[in-house]
Amino acid sequence: MDRNPSPPPDQADGDEGEDLDAIGDTVYSKHWLFSTLTRLIQVEHSEENSEDQMQLSDDDEEDLCRVWDMAMDKDVAGFLQEFKAADILLGVIAKSHCPRLTEICVGILGNIACFPDTCATLSQNEDLGAVLLLLLGDADPPTLLETSRLLLTCLSQKDFCSLWLQRIRQQTSVCSSLCFIMSSSTNTDLLEKVGELIDKLFDLDEELMKCWITSRPSDEKERDGDISLELSLCLLEAAKQLRSESPDGLEVYLHIFQLLTTVEEGIQVFAAPDGPGKPLWEFVSDVLCEDLCQPNDLPVVLHEQKSILIQALSVLQALYRCQDMWCSRNDTSKFPNISSVPPASKLLNLIKNDDLTQKTCQAAAACLLPNFKTSVSSLFRHITI
Repeated sequence: MDRNPSPPPDQADGDEGEDLDAIGDTVYSKHWLFSTLTRLIQVEHSEENSEDQMQLSDDDEEDLCRVWDMAMDKDVAGFLQEFKAADILLGVIAKSHCPRLTEICVGILGNIACFPDTCATLSQNEDLGAVLLLLLGDADPPTLLETSRLLLTCLSQKDFCSLWLQRIRQQTSVCSSLCFIMSSSTNTDLLEKVGELIDKLFDLDEELMKCWITSRPSDEKERDGDISLELSLCLLEAAKQLRSESPDGLEVYLHIFQLLTTVEEGIQVFAAPDGPGKPLWEFVSDVLCEDLCQPNDLPVVLHEQKSILIQALSVLQALYRCQDMWCSRNDTSKFPNISSVPPASKLLNLIKNDDLTQKTCQAAAACLLPNFKTSVSSLFRHITI
């Protein structure tokens, strides 16, 4: 049930009628697709007359999953666009009481959006844009995953990303919806995709990033009194969740934190005495010291970790400036004295104790030097003392 069924069987070769029925250069049947979309319209009408949660029949689910797979083909995506499939799918999504049906419909749209021409049509549909942003508040993880994937796909199309950014700026619920997912979900795939979505948003729109990082939970509609919807804390919670499950996902969240430290508003949030700066410092330090740069790691392992190392060291370098703000004058003993030691002090001790080989150190330096020239130079000056 979790795996989408394969596309329809190949049509028999040599039949001229079937050739005319084929969609573009594919073996997919126009007649079959028309028939399936017609049944989908019927499902839409039945959903409209029911307030109870519905279940798809096995046959309907299998056929719709075939359409989902077929939509990855450019010819099929174009044919669906001509048939106004987006409007049909939007109607079903808006009236659906069946989570699986909603997931499949959004998934089909996500595949259609992979192509510039069809993405243009979807992006210009204001009603569809509004519904998709509201879907981020849905309670069904698979639907949330497909919605996040669709939004990320549209934002990745440079000609249409501005339309989506404008909608997201105007729809204030987007931030709180994403924060709720990060703070409450344990679904690794969903947390990864939400992280990628936020990373893309912040990379495209610095002003949006500033707005979201300075937004207080009291400004948002919290859904659970026990869950904080403050962006930085929600990002940290998701990063903790992904630490052991997805190194790639963790790297995405570390990059988000790195982006936040590039603006004054982010530094102010992390420097606040009761803010997220100290917990983030402790988490990233623990990741760096316990998960990365281990004594028995081969040079190739360190080379594979170079990207996440860059993000981790960059975040620590920025947070180091906030250290004095996290505690009172009489509470400085809680923090290590690193005034003369670079953020990579753990790595430095390993080098001094000969736990890391010369080749490993050279590989690390080569990876880090282009982005952290000052820090790497300081590291080697300390080694020679």
